[in-house]
Amino acid sequence: MKKIEVFDPAMCCSTGVCGPSVDPELARFAGDAGWLAARGGVVERFNLAQQPGAFAERPAVREALRAKGEECLPLIFADGEMVREGSYPTRDELADLAGLGSAQFAATPSLGVVQSGCGCSPDTASGSKCC
Repeated sequence: MKKIEVFDPAMCCSTGVCGPSVDPELARFAGDAGWLAARGGVVERFNLAQQPGAFAERPAVREALRAKGEECLPLIFADGEMVREGSYPTRDELADLAGLGSAQFAATPSLGVVQSGCGCSPDTASGSKCC
């Protein structure tokens, strides 16, 4: 399975699903990323506000930001190759990017996702995050 890396725009926390007004697109993607992780996939997210060094270290990310500004975010990589910019993939698209076969699409609750730099871990009983 391919490793998925997500370079998110600047957000208040590692997922953007905190605070009084949560963007439904961020909540959907966080759930889909957890769904993929529950199937053995690796989804690593980097937040521009919390981990600017990760953005500076990746030449393709630096170039996209230089050429298009923050409007190019999120940037999605599959095994190091940029595969999408400016929007989050749907669950089906995420599964395709990770290389899952159609047999993997059974509905199950979302679990954890690697949140680089977050310092919190998934609550496997509820599927929620501390952030």
